[in-house]
Amino acid sequence: MSVKLIAVDMDGTFLNDNKEYNRARFAELYAQMKEQGIRFVVASGNQYFQLISFFPEIAHEISFVADNGGWVVSEEKDTFNGELTKQQFNTVIDHLLTLPHVDIIACGKRNGYTLKSYDDAFITMARSYYHRLELVENFSNLDDIFFKFALNLPDSLLDDTMTSLSEILDGVMVPVTSGHGSIDLILPGIHKANGLRILQEKWGIDDSEVVTFGDGGNDIEMLRQAKYGFAMANAPEKIKQIASYQAGHCNQQGVLDVIEKVLKKEAPFNA
Repeated sequence: MSVKLIAVDMDGTFLNDNKEYNRARFAELYAQMKEQGIRFVVASGNQYFQLISFFPEIAHEISFVADNGGWVVSEEKDTFNGELTKQQFNTVIDHLLTLPHVDIIACGKRNGYTLKSYDDAFITMARSYYHRLELVENFSNLDDIFFKFALNLPDSLLDDTMTSLSEILDGVMVPVTSGHGSIDLILPGIHKANGLRILQEKWGIDDSEVVTFGDGGNDIEMLRQAKYGFAMANAPEKIKQIASYQAGHCNQQGVLDVIEKVLKKEAPFNA
């Protein structure tokens, strides 16, 4: 069974800690992937407009599972959108605004939205993840399609906040960790693995022909779904236990090393 799809998370996985990757090496590997008919998918919690900025030469011909599966774009074609109803949006926002230590980004199709009143350090950090970020007075009457909330909070409050959000927003949204001091609220069942499933159905690709790479809680479903799920060496222990395989560190081009093995049909891809 040959590999037909490779899906990568970005932060802490495909990108190193400086948010960079070896472009020359990847370009060579990508040319070989195309020759072998292997599709390349970027599956990230990040905004679509942010993700395409990393792949200016090939964004038009690859696919993106953006906003943790909330928005799937394939070869520049809109393929799938999750969407919160106005009522669900308000339910979530009304609760989040009662949490004093949480900064909120409402993730819409056109923009990310966050409050002008938040401190500059947070807004600067948010801009590094959201190519399109609008500063608003409040979250009421925003006209967009919303599929995710990104929350920033002190690390010490992470576990308790995850637990309480799971209970309070049960059935409306699911909290997943997406890195230090950050929680993404996603629509139930609308995760990265769901986005990949949509693309696999479109292309007729089985889970046994898929390689995925990730390092965080929002990668769990896609690491489990693919036959070849690789946790990064820098991933937390619980993520490594879920994945069937392990790749090298994100700062040492761990993903590119494994892609090279895929292309050369080396173990475990030679079965």
